Amino acid sequence: MTTQTLIYLFVGLSFALYIGIAIASRAGSTKEFYVAGGGVNPVVNGMATAADWMSAASFISMAGIIAFSGYDGSVYLMGWTGGYVMLALLLAPYLKKFGQYTVPDFIGTRYYSKAARVVAVICLIFISFTYIAGQMRGVGIVFSRFLDVPINLGVIIGMGIVFIYAVLGGMKGITYTQVAQYCVLIFAYMVPAFFISFLITGNPVPQLGLGSTVNDGSGLYVLQKLDLVLQDMGFGAYTDGSKSMIDVFCITAALMVGTAGLPHVIVRFFTVPKASDARKSAGWALVFIALLYTTAPAVGAFARLNFIDSVNNVEYAQAPEWFKNWESNDLIAWRDKNGDGKMQLGKGDPFEGAPEFAADIGASGERIVANAAADDNVNEVYVDRDIMVLANPEIANLPGWVIALVAAGGLAAALSTAAGLLLVISSSISHDLLKSTFRPQITEKGELLAARIAATAAIVVAGYLGIYPPGWVAQVVAFAFGLAAASLFPAIFMGIFSKRMNREGAIAGMVTGLSFTFLYIGWFKLWSPESNVAANWLFGISPEGIGVIGMLLNFAVAIAVARFTSAPPKEIGWLVDKIRVPRG
Repeated sequence: MTTQTLIYLFVGLSFALYIGIAIASRAGSTKEFYVAGGGVNPVVNGMATAADWMSAASFISMAGIIAFSGYDGSVYLMGWTGGYVMLALLLAPYLKKFGQYTVPDFIGTRYYSKAARVVAVICLIFISFTYIAGQMRGVGIVFSRFLDVPINLGVIIGMGIVFIYAVLGGMKGITYTQVAQYCVLIFAYMVPAFFISFLITGNPVPQLGLGSTVNDGSGLYVLQKLDLVLQDMGFGAYTDGSKSMIDVFCITAALMVGTAGLPHVIVRFFTVPKASDARKSAGWALVFIALLYTTAPAVGAFARLNFIDSVNNVEYAQAPEWFKNWESNDLIAWRDKNGDGKMQLGKGDPFEGAPEFAADIGASGERIVANAAADDNVNEVYVDRDIMVLANPEIANLPGWVIALVAAGGLAAALSTAAGLLLVISSSISHDLLKSTFRPQITEKGELLAARIAATAAIVVAGYLGIYPPGWVAQVVAFAFGLAAASLFPAIFMGIFSKRMNREGAIAGMVTGLSFTFLYIGWFKLWSPESNVAANWLFGISPEGIGVIGMLLNFAVAIAVARFTSAPPKEIGWLVDKIRVPRG
């Protein structure tokens, strides 16, 4: 059976499984649509949360960024895992004890204000659509390579699949679908990691293989060899970081705090029966997440070594098949700057921006890139960071069934998170805007219909953002975390731990934090990308880390405004006590 046939088989079977689960567990009430009936087992919820959490950024993009950034890529590992500990300790059990459906539900009730609820919905929509752009981009990349369709068509196919099980099943369908998706994605991530670790080091456990010697007789450890190879090519050492300490700190903090403020993750803790179960769910989720996150550094290092060995100073005419496959999908490009017919890797960008392919074929058979080459460096090869995990099994010449498994896993990771995000968008519109704000007289049947219509509209917008994303998958996701850190987290945190925080302070803080962070990210990533260099950043903080400053502004404005406005009603103090004080 050919590799392509195996890919169709694995992907088709996984899709059939997801759709079958969604149909079997179709939501029949708003409670089932929003929180799966509130009776999900903590272990099951932990696995579903892990799938919801480990998006295309974790499965597809994180190891690719680590492969090319080395030490600097550790900010994603530290931020995303540390954030889960914050979420488990500071927010999850209290929000479950509050006992409603959504994050805007909590903010609207705690700050006794429909305006606060609407502002929370706006924050949630900004965060979720930014996040979902990365997921749909990941879906498009997987489809484009493994199903041999254009990236844009791949995004549209992904939209159709998500529509079926997110719109029909709601949280009930998504929960059990995500359990299946976690099993698929973790198996798909670990199996090639075992193979590649064994091939490079002789140790099949990738976490241990990263600290082992290379199987080439040199006696060098993996990271030692990677340092030497990269330095010989003109790069800095893999284990050295180029980011400033302030930027590393801010990105890590933004990812941690953003994790604790992500609405699609928080809502998962509303699906368990008790507050203690919410904490157990977070613990189990951390265990399931750790399987992938402790493997990612090894996958990134092995991918970079394999990529260099199979591409650098190789004649293009003899390029491996995987290189031509990804080139045909516009995700790898080569320009022969010195005319020797060989592909040279080096420091710098091979082109001015991402390659824009023309229809012609070059003298050596390569695809012609229309935009100008960056001639001030020796690097001749462009590679999209988001392909490294997906291409890894092909680069290492692993069997076809492993390649097919990775394709299915990449889709599972992206689709599971996309579904969770679409659900919080639809529930915030139908429940928080319609039912709780503008149309309180709406029936449960009408609310459920509105939720499904909102999810459908959200899928269309998500598809557009997936076709025109503002960066690599992990970068785009990092922006969403910054927005969550700057807007929702302070309002939720102060709502739980400060009786004095009132509606005026919370609203002013959320608006300030969201506006500042969105404008900063928008300026450097959308409106003036040419100015996105460290010399122009505020305090040397990159757009990925600016959410920390937005968060501090949120806290400062909220506290200042609350101090000079009236205190919350007494019943709000009782509500805070009810949330925080344990009861038998």
